[in-house]
Amino acid sequence: MSFSDVKKRFGIKTTDKETLAKWFRILLRGRSWDDRAPNYLKQAIGWSYHAPVAGHEGIQLAIGQIFERGADHLFPYYRDMVTALSAGLTSEEIVLNGISKDGDIAGGGRHMSNHFAKPEWNIHNVSSCTGNHTLHAVGTARAMKYYGHDGVAISSQGESSVSEGYVYEAINGASTEKLPVIFVFQDNGYGISVPKKDQTANRKVANNFLGFKNMRIIHCNGKDVFDSMNAMTEAKLWVQENKMPVIVQANCVRIHSHSNSDRHDLYRDDQELNYVGMYDPVAKFRRMLLRYNRFKVEELEAIEAEIKDEVKAAHKKAITATDPDPASIHDFVIADAYVSQKYPDGLHNFDGPKIKLIEAINETLKAEFRHNPDTFLWGQDIANKEKGGIFNVSKGMQKEFGAKRVFNAPIAEDFIMGTANGMSRFSQKIRVVVEGAEFADYFWPAMEQFVDTSHDYWRSKGQFSPNITVRLASGGYIGGGLYHSQTIEGALTTFPGVRVVYPSFADDAAGLLRTSMRSKGVTVFMEPKALYNAPIAATPVPDDFEVPFGKARVRKEGTDVSVFTYGNTTHMCLEAAEKLEKENGYSVEVVDLRSLLPLDKETIIQSVKKTGKVVVVHEDKVFSGFGAEVAAMIADEVFEYLDGPIKRVGSTFTPVGFNRIQMQKISLLKNSIHLTK
Repeated sequence: MSFSDVKKRFGIKTTDKETLAKWFRILLRGRSWDDRAPNYLKQAIGWSYHAPVAGHEGIQLAIGQIFERGADHLFPYYRDMVTALSAGLTSEEIVLNGISKDGDIAGGGRHMSNHFAKPEWNIHNVSSCTGNHTLHAVGTARAMKYYGHDGVAISSQGESSVSEGYVYEAINGASTEKLPVIFVFQDNGYGISVPKKDQTANRKVANNFLGFKNMRIIHCNGKDVFDSMNAMTEAKLWVQENKMPVIVQANCVRIHSHSNSDRHDLYRDDQELNYVGMYDPVAKFRRMLLRYNRFKVEELEAIEAEIKDEVKAAHKKAITATDPDPASIHDFVIADAYVSQKYPDGLHNFDGPKIKLIEAINETLKAEFRHNPDTFLWGQDIANKEKGGIFNVSKGMQKEFGAKRVFNAPIAEDFIMGTANGMSRFSQKIRVVVEGAEFADYFWPAMEQFVDTSHDYWRSKGQFSPNITVRLASGGYIGGGLYHSQTIEGALTTFPGVRVVYPSFADDAAGLLRTSMRSKGVTVFMEPKALYNAPIAATPVPDDFEVPFGKARVRKEGTDVSVFTYGNTTHMCLEAAEKLEKENGYSVEVVDLRSLLPLDKETIIQSVKKTGKVVVVHEDKVFSGFGAEVAAMIADEVFEYLDGPIKRVGSTFTPVGFNRIQMQKISLLKNSIHLTK
């Protein structure tokens, strides 16, 4: 593409002094803050993390210049300060982020400094986990394609982060789905101190993707403003015209250390440091302006003095800006849940025919897809002809709602979770449901994205809520052994910013799923797969049933001992309670927690006060299982009402064997209740 095409597309007059002066100002702002940032740390003012941008300015100026506010979505990484300035952020907005003030537009000082964002412009707040935002860009691009939005998603990162597996997943997904994404690799030759030769066999990491279909690769000199502008503009036009992704590999240099915690003199000699200094993009651009007689020396000096004054003024204003209120850490932990008006306690008196738990989930999914046309579902093996998932929970979904709303994902759990995060960024009206893994045991590859997503709402100070329901077929009793019969809720409930629910009966499964899909924020919906078709879990289900989060359900009233449980073991506890009542005359109260996070402390405490004796039962291992938190809460808040020690019942501290004689069992349930009594 010729530079005249660039000018035509963006209305840029490259020979116009005003445009060149604008670019020079942006480069100077970046260099000024790059040089000043370490001083804030030395003075204990802030900017405790700073990744110098010097050597990357050419490509970063170009990224910001081709970004169109209101049309595009930009996902910068921690070194993208000039990208942010070029996209329109002010000096004051840069320094407020650097010293973590309450007025920081990225998130009020909640995120690590040097992570620049402006969510209202779709310059996204991304994680410190290098390269993970590539998946978010792909998810956003998927939404842009679905809604016919004329724009592109731009993901920027260093070349070493391309080694991350989820970056490959993102690029593979963008290629497969033909999505409007530009992946920018800013190649400075190092991943902190790790040289590029230790990262990949190809000298240009973008060439690792030469075999990808539906993908174009463009190389450019990221130190040169004009070559970078040509490359980025060509990339954007190609994406928009061909509806396919592009990789732009920009050759840069890193003039300084990786960050202010790195000493590059320990692994770079003077010859190398002198070499990279010679390729300073800012100095090169200044020389070109003079060499081609576009500016006189005094004109450039006047601009330099102007930027110097601007930076000083921004510093003076930011240094006296308000710090975050310590009490505000409790704000925006999780987005608002849907509130049921008709079923405030999650109870009903419907007397219709009983349906199985699997039917309740399937019918609720369909009902909610009809209710909200901006609802989507994807996962592994969920939509191929008549099949709807490993257990056929999503059967008939694609047939009714089409392949654009219900579709298969690659066998890549991080991709499933990461693109759910990204797609929800496009619009707050979108609701995403994913089968996070075929079995809950396989969810671990998605944990990086799950953790990142769990604090997106808090990190952005409420500016972005990932509205996602993660469905996971959980638990054992099917003879699946390792990776098919384990429980993971004890790990998932340790993350603030998510909800975790675990129904035991068909009506609660329907009610909790409906509430999850109508709520903002992330909800993990654990499905006890052993109960999918179990007659004991079948119940009548009202068509509009809703179960609020944080509301337990007393399944059996009692006065002698309280049993707290959920999921598969709810039915075991009810059976044991009935037998103990008949055989020993014990009055056992069984409380089905239903919602683990948030937890219904009020119902638990009321039950403990009534009986004075407690048994906590779950399918997971006793040691470090979720029941440990329930027991600790009871001991902490209502110890004086206890007539004896809290008993916990669960699995042995071993993996789950496949041979049935090696399977973990809920041990001594009846005896534990008997001993407690």
